[in-house]
Amino acid sequence: MSLSMPLREMIARYDTFFIDQFGTLRDAASPYPGAVEALLALRAAGKTVVILSNSGKSGADNALRLQRIGFPPESFSHFVTSGDVAVDLLERGELDLSLSSRTRCFTISNGGDSNLADRLGLSIAAHPQEADLLVISGSQADEVGMEAYGEMLRPAAERGLPAICTNPDIQMITPGGLAPAAGSIARLYEKMGGRVSWIGKPHRDIYEFAYRLSGFPNKARTVGIGDSLDHDIAGANAFGIAAILLRKGVSARADEKDLRAEAMRAGLRLQAIIDDLA
Repeated sequence: MSLSMPLREMIARYDTFFIDQFGTLRDAASPYPGAVEALLALRAAGKTVVILSNSGKSGADNALRLQRIGFPPESFSHFVTSGDVAVDLLERGELDLSLSSRTRCFTISNGGDSNLADRLGLSIAAHPQEADLLVISGSQADEVGMEAYGEMLRPAAERGLPAICTNPDIQMITPGGLAPAAGSIARLYEKMGGRVSWIGKPHRDIYEFAYRLSGFPNKARTVGIGDSLDHDIAGANAFGIAAILLRKGVSARADEKDLRAEAMRAGLRLQAIIDDLA
């Protein structure tokens, strides 16, 4: 395992790059130093750059947000979100769910967002007790606490309300540090007996979607880059592509030796651990 890999070496080794968004390219407000320049260098070298994000919103929405904080549209080829993949799977009937305009959907998010329900033309439920479907796309656990989510979700789990998690992230970065993300809420729901369909990294469907969108590139020349061992690295490993861990985001405060040890314990393969894309 290499401790570092300069950008020029990545360009020589790989043709297709699946790159995480939050914690890899940017924080909540701005790009990480050198991130824009790194993407532009990859594109100038003729590489396919796919931003792969565990976001319940669409890739188009996320791409606009990325552009507003300083990433030119030419700095990436595609933007794929777990929300896009959820819509694709549901429209193709790949999930064991029967939905219509009469389906009442309650969404747990971090800002009153009902993006998936809106895109599918579902009805909006004001409370889980009124819902036919639960969507878990965001978290406010840093403000309301996991106990509040448990109290809210217990009746839904008891009556077997199906759930879709469009953001499997277990932790999220907040001004106060790491806090439970949407994936932690979905795990809690499963522990209560709820049935959850997981969509997003590290699960395979989002990689299959990005792979098709990229024109089925050679996997031996494809790499996944991100800040999370549990999501970015585990997902890349399971899909059969190379994996590079960036020591930012959720891994920012971890020592390289500790990250290597954690990867070995989890049986994860890393091509490199790097501090900066540039």
